[in-house]
Amino acid sequence: MIGRKVPFVTFRTRVRDESVGGPNPYRWEDKTTDDYFKGKRVVLFSLPGAFTPTCSTYQLPDFEKLYDEFKAKGIDEIYCISVNDAFVMNAWGKAQGIEKVGLIPDGSGEFTRKMGMLVRKDNLGFGLRSWRYGAVINDGVVEKWFEEEGFSDNCETDPYGVSSPQNILANLDEKEAVAA
Repeated sequence: MIGRKVPFVTFRTRVRDESVGGPNPYRWEDKTTDDYFKGKRVVLFSLPGAFTPTCSTYQLPDFEKLYDEFKAKGIDEIYCISVNDAFVMNAWGKAQGIEKVGLIPDGSGEFTRKMGMLVRKDNLGFGLRSWRYGAVINDGVVEKWFEEEGFSDNCETDPYGVSSPQNILANLDEKEAVAA
């Protein structure tokens, strides 16, 4: 994965637009991988689903809490991607009080499939979802890769640790120490 360019994909997002009016002031907006990754050094982390226990209790909230520490280490943005639609991702972000981490809806799983991270989670009633991973992406190219062990369809466990914000941040620190 390291050195690989992320696949070009268009994401269907919903953005707040007060000119829409009414109780649901959102409009559709297409965003591409270039919009998210071009000319920036970002952390991307992927998880099996919005509102799921590990993702909601640890992974997303901890990335939000550590956002400023990532910024101090040269990260421009942090994005969470999941095989969920824009409505689900927006509702999850709102429920979690997320203000700093960007949420990317990969509703059809196209990006996840092209990254080679799409797995079946039929055993949980989820269908096709993303394997849990994290990456540092510099101008659209994978610089560092953090994949949870046991990649497989219908995995009986939900490994978490390698892609945790704490581990990714520690590896950024290591890079800084080596470069110094």
